[in-house]
Amino acid sequence: MVQLASDAVRETRAVKLIVLDRDGVINHDSDQFIKAPDEWRPIPGSLEAVARLNQAGFRVVVATNQSGVGRGLLDIATLNAIHERMHRALAQVGGRLDAIFFCPHTADSQCHCRKPKPGMLEEIGHRFGVEMTGVPSIGDSERDLVASDAVGAQPMLVLTGKGEQTLRKGNFPKNTVIFPDLAFAVSALLADE
Repeated sequence: MVQLASDAVRETRAVKLIVLDRDGVINHDSDQFIKAPDEWRPIPGSLEAVARLNQAGFRVVVATNQSGVGRGLLDIATLNAIHERMHRALAQVGGRLDAIFFCPHTADSQCHCRKPKPGMLEEIGHRFGVEMTGVPSIGDSERDLVASDAVGAQPMLVLTGKGEQTLRKGNFPKNTVIFPDLAFAVSALLADE
C-alpha cells in the first residue's frame, strides 16, 4: 500500500531518490509496535536529516513493514494518524516525505511487499520511474538490507533501533555501509554529492 505526498512523482526528469525504513531509522522503535500517534517519537537528528536531503534535491520515500495492522493492533486510520504526526514534525524543521509505502501484512502472509521480499522497493522504483540500482536505502534490520540488495539498491545500516543487534548478527549483504544513525548517513551521502 502507498500514501503519496504529491503527484510530482510523475516527472520524467532524473530523480534523486532515497528510501528510508521508518521505525528505528526516523523514529524510536518499540517491540510492542507503534500503535498510536503519541507513541511516535523521532530519533534526535533524524527529522533534520530528512530536511537536509530535501534541500539537496532528494525525493525521500519511506518503506515500512507495519504488521501491527495485520495483527489487529491498529487500523489504517490510526496508521494514517501516526504518519500525519510524522509529516507535521518534519514540516516544522523544513522537511517532507514524498511518499510512504507500507506493508500491512503479517510475516506468515507470504505477500510480496513485506520486506525482506523486494516488492515494496520494486513498486517504489515503478512509481517514481527510477531504476533502483544504487539508490541509497537505509534501514536498521536485516530484512531492510536484504530487500534493498535484492533490487540493486545500496543497503545502508544505521545502528539505531535494531541496528546494533543487526550488526552483531552480521547476516546482511556484504556491500552494506554502516552508520551510527540517519544524520551520519545523510552527512556521508551529501559529502559525496
